[in-house]
Amino acid sequence: MIDNLKDFLDEKYDIYNRPDFIDSDPISIPHQFSIKEDIEIAGFLAATIAWGQRVTIINNANKMMKIMGNSPCDFIMHAKQKEINSFNNFVHRTFNGEDAAFFIKSLKNIYKNHGGLENTFLPLKTDNEQSSDFSLTAIMNFRKIFFSIDHPGRTRKHVSSPDANSSSKRLCMYLRWMVRKDKRGVDFGIWNSKLLPSYLMCPLDVHSGNVARKLGLLNRTQNDWKAVIELTTNLRKLDSKDPVKYDFALFGLGVFEKF
Repeated sequence: MIDNLKDFLDEKYDIYNRPDFIDSDPISIPHQFSIKEDIEIAGFLAATIAWGQRVTIINNANKMMKIMGNSPCDFIMHAKQKEINSFNNFVHRTFNGEDAAFFIKSLKNIYKNHGGLENTFLPLKTDNEQSSDFSLTAIMNFRKIFFSIDHPGRTRKHVSSPDANSSSKRLCMYLRWMVRKDKRGVDFGIWNSKLLPSYLMCPLDVHSGNVARKLGLLNRTQNDWKAVIELTTNLRKLDSKDPVKYDFALFGLGVFEKF
């Protein structure tokens, strides 16, 4: 049974992990850039607003890039308040100009004082720590640094917390983009850190959750962090070194095949 499931999901992974699907996905935003810092900043901002209709997500993420002069890192590091105010009228669902302004200031703090986004996802890992625990502490370490400067209380909801049992879908997706190195032209794999593909947790949303339940990979009915652990644990039985590659299969089955 497990061999048949693995063969099925490997086939779907091969179909959907292709550059052909980039244009219809928020990952198309960081794919506009070639410099590491631009890729990771554009990716983080695109992932942050990645909920709702994908066409709207991509359009609004492109608006963010345009406001930043299509030079995300340069804008983060050098923008004056007048330029940051260009985000005043930006809105994506509940993410607004006030949130965007803080994100710009926090990212500047991260690059100026913490060595960049990659470093903020690098907590210490002990030999007996589970991969799910490592992902949780990596996200929590980032979140602690991200909100270490004065911030609007409303903005905290836009950086989810697995410690509060959120699925943290957008951060898990962002980590997949930055960490996986399968050289297939979709995920970037530009973070040469201790955060390995085997430590990643599968992004979980309505589509992937429904497909996972139909395939017997997930029993929990809520799409929360406990469900993420259950799903990823089962995916590791199919590929222990790169379990999150099956995100392509689950998402493709749900969105494109209405499985």
